[in-house]
Amino acid sequence: MAWPFLKVLLVGVSFLGCLYPLVDFSFSGETRDQKPNFVIILADDMGWGDLGANWAETKDTANLDKMAAEGMRFVDFHAAASTCSPSRAALLTGRLGLRNGVPRNFAVTSVGGLPLNETTLAEVLQRAGYVTGLIGKWHLGHHGSYHPNFRGFDYYFGIPYSHDMGCTDTPGYNHPPCPACPRGGRPSRNLEKGCYSDVALPLYENLNIVEQPVNLSGLAQKYAEKATQFIQRASASGRPFLLYVGLAHMHVPLSRNLLSAEAGGRRPYSAALREMDSLVGQIKDKVDLTAKNNTFLWFTGDNGPWAQKCELAGSLGPFTGSWQTRQGGSPAKQTTWEGGHRVPALAYWPGRVPVNVTSTALLSVLDIFPTVVALAGASLPRGRRFDGLDASEVLFGGAQAGHRVLFHPNSGAAGEDGALQTVRLEQYKAFFVTGGARACDGSVGPEWHHEPPLIFNLDGDVAEAVPLERGSAEYQRVLPEVRAALSGVLEDIAGDNISRADYSQDPSVAPCCNPHQTACRCQAA
Repeated sequence: MAWPFLKVLLVGVSFLGCLYPLVDFSFSGETRDQKPNFVIILADDMGWGDLGANWAETKDTANLDKMAAEGMRFVDFHAAASTCSPSRAALLTGRLGLRNGVPRNFAVTSVGGLPLNETTLAEVLQRAGYVTGLIGKWHLGHHGSYHPNFRGFDYYFGIPYSHDMGCTDTPGYNHPPCPACPRGGRPSRNLEKGCYSDVALPLYENLNIVEQPVNLSGLAQKYAEKATQFIQRASASGRPFLLYVGLAHMHVPLSRNLLSAEAGGRRPYSAALREMDSLVGQIKDKVDLTAKNNTFLWFTGDNGPWAQKCELAGSLGPFTGSWQTRQGGSPAKQTTWEGGHRVPALAYWPGRVPVNVTSTALLSVLDIFPTVVALAGASLPRGRRFDGLDASEVLFGGAQAGHRVLFHPNSGAAGEDGALQTVRLEQYKAFFVTGGARACDGSVGPEWHHEPPLIFNLDGDVAEAVPLERGSAEYQRVLPEVRAALSGVLEDIAGDNISRADYSQDPSVAPCCNPHQTACRCQAA
């Protein structure tokens, strides 16, 4: 069916000062020689074991592996949540979902987004004289003032949410397979569970939809071109810049045109991994050509692989969550097992970050915000508390100590979304609630509450296979520390300036360039 009632309700459309190529790159204050540039690249649904520099048996990440050899590789780095919107909200605020108000994903028809009283990293740097750009996935609200152009980004080019949240004419590899968008006056498709809606996937440039549905087969190259153009213009301007790249990879659907270029008929996931690696390589090459000695490039992931997608999902590496797999379900994306939270991470800054170093420091996506703010010489927003730390001593000083404690929020597999019921304390991991996400075989592990908690020692059990005996001296020593850490953070959050996201939905806010066309169809500009 057509959706004649769909429309984009964007306020402040006269805000032309933020629109690229109308971005004003001139700046009368400090120059980029005094402030570093930042490029943050966030992969989607990439497994820890996908990165060749980590564990992968197949070497599909030549550019990322080279970056690891020329910089720092983190082996105990964690997402701030194990699903899309909460992870991104935490990256851009340095705050967990219980503080920033984003405990679960936003939808195509979501009225709200990241609460407007939360300050994003882009807003902090924009005020410090930076030109700011976002290429790729946003997923923190697209309606009205929640759009990226109103959240600190001078330039935006990308998809407002996950690229499986709308139909396309090039649906790509998915599990289950999904049909293309309807055309003409055709009625709605008979959709399999988990397939896209009949509202086509939109591609934005700033406030305008420039293509709907998106041609997924050319999306990676478009992202590479827009990212390198932004770096080139910002580098030539004398202004420092922040570029945040939210990759579509390795989220499904995977593009169907990849295998034709792959000798030997490589499997779709491997081919997509190589495409992602090439995109990252193009961005790094542009940095090296234009601003190599003054640009900090940070690559990481938003959560672990989406196991229910079977052969189209990434590798957990050794973090197999064996205790959970015995109960049923997946220990990856949407869970608080290591496979859901431990993600690839690399830091690259020639002359500043040491070469070919492996860091075992316990770090998090939450640390990007305070670290970047400190390096930019800016100030953290007042009147709120942060869950990340400034990782400069780890990056530049050789320190191996990061967090002593991390908290992994529930992200859909078990417990209330956003609740803190999994505690990482040094090498120990305590679960007050467990549950598996949907696995490839369709099974879902039951939700179990544990009092006292399950505690694993990751030093000898990265697969989280056998919890400590509750009567053991080791368990009895660790348990009070776990309880104290958890009660401490919950007390701190209760006294903090916290936000609440609006999760209400209205079909009229779904992005639509032409409500008179089936699937909201319009040609690329």
